[in-house]
Amino acid sequence: MFNFAMIAEGFTSVLTPAGLFYIALGTFVGIIFGAVPGLSGAVAIALFIPVTYTLEPHVSIALIMGLMMGGVSGGLISAVLLNIPGTAASFGTTFDGHPMADRGEAGKALGTGIVYSFIGGLLSMFSLVLIAPALAKFALKFGSWEYFCIAVFALTMVASLSGKNMVKGLISGCMGFVIAMVGIAPVDFTPRFTFGILELQGGFALISVLTGSFALGEVMKNAKKSRDPVKPKVATYKIKGFGFTMKEFFTQLPNCIRSSLIGIGVGILPGIGASTSNLIAYSVAKDSSKYPERFGTGIMDGICASESANNATVGGAMIPLLALGIPGDVATALLLGALTLQGIQPGPLLFVNNAGLVYTVFASMIIANVCMILMMYGGMRGFVRILSVSKSVLMPTIMILCCVGAFSNNNRAFDIIMLGVFGIYGMLLQKFDFPVTPLIIGYIVGPIAEQNLRRALILSDGSILPMFQSPIALFFLLLAAVSVYLSVRKTLRARREAMAAGRLAAEGEEDI
Repeated sequence: MFNFAMIAEGFTSVLTPAGLFYIALGTFVGIIFGAVPGLSGAVAIALFIPVTYTLEPHVSIALIMGLMMGGVSGGLISAVLLNIPGTAASFGTTFDGHPMADRGEAGKALGTGIVYSFIGGLLSMFSLVLIAPALAKFALKFGSWEYFCIAVFALTMVASLSGKNMVKGLISGCMGFVIAMVGIAPVDFTPRFTFGILELQGGFALISVLTGSFALGEVMKNAKKSRDPVKPKVATYKIKGFGFTMKEFFTQLPNCIRSSLIGIGVGILPGIGASTSNLIAYSVAKDSSKYPERFGTGIMDGICASESANNATVGGAMIPLLALGIPGDVATALLLGALTLQGIQPGPLLFVNNAGLVYTVFASMIIANVCMILMMYGGMRGFVRILSVSKSVLMPTIMILCCVGAFSNNNRAFDIIMLGVFGIYGMLLQKFDFPVTPLIIGYIVGPIAEQNLRRALILSDGSILPMFQSPIALFFLLLAAVSVYLSVRKTLRARREAMAAGRLAAEGEEDI
């Protein structure tokens, strides 16, 4: 049920000069990072986490919401004009977006993506306002065992986010847990893995770990590629209005609503994200179409499905984060880190202790969505020029900003050193095909599991029986088991298919 008073309070806290400025700034930067291939909205969030530390909570939330909305939407620019998805969330947009650009309809393709991105995001925000408070109200009944089981379920995302090699994903997740254990232990306050280094008493700075392993690691990986590749040729376009008629708009509305619901559902499921939802929505739209043979040739239907779904996933992923403290994807995991820096712990108690901040999130997302459609339409030609900026200029600039952000956290050169260490570590992880996302999940969620387990064992005199006597705890343990089972089955199936393809290729060579 809508709480109009709280929603009005959320808008009041954001509709200030500072709030509007940071939403606009975040949306602008997010669009740029989303549009430039090799970067993403998540990298932008990781880069701006140090900035949020110095801001008021409602202003930092406004900034991050702008980065999230802009980052997801910006990918359609390069997807349409270059046939290169700026982010994985816009991969499905290339199927019909670039063919439209090739035949001179780039403006129509961009306009379609902008409008249905806006509608998909708006629908997901209504679902967030409806579902998250009800889910959090139910979760207020949770105790230490229930929170521990939720954290265990969240940690199973490591398996689903491991990519092709689950073992490497699990190793990466465990390393994140180990990194988080450095410093003073919870409950008994015993120093762990500090090796006599005073700066490690408080553990590794959250900013150094997140910004280093994710943003700086991505910069280093891009720097290893060709020194100054040939600048891509960006397609030119003309656009009047949004490039399509009202009849075409209403024709696509059922497709938009269906794809948005898919995006919301996928977003609620931890560990899947917009990179999957846009492809699922595209496939469903094609299967449901009266003319499936036209998909891939350049039609509005494919762009509408992909862009509605990936923007709807943003609101869907916020539901488990706010209500249960479970990050649904990399961006929400980084948002969890930013909120932790502010001393705010997402979860059921957030709706009791900081209800105003929850509705600030709702208001910020809606305003950021409006900023997105205005900026994407009004500043499209400017954003397009950024695609041709040399990475030899872009990447060093980002690296300098990372160092400034790390130092500004505690005014310690030690944090800059750790930023470099984790940057190299993140680059090595990617070089040897170890996913970085499980590292972030393990680093953030692992300590939550440990703290609640130790607290629960103290309250139960060392017995684990209360965990199995709680229906809620058993439910989340079952979900965790199912999540691991599905991930293992998927990995084994992919391995069998690869082996079968290898055997067929070998037999073909023998026949020759």
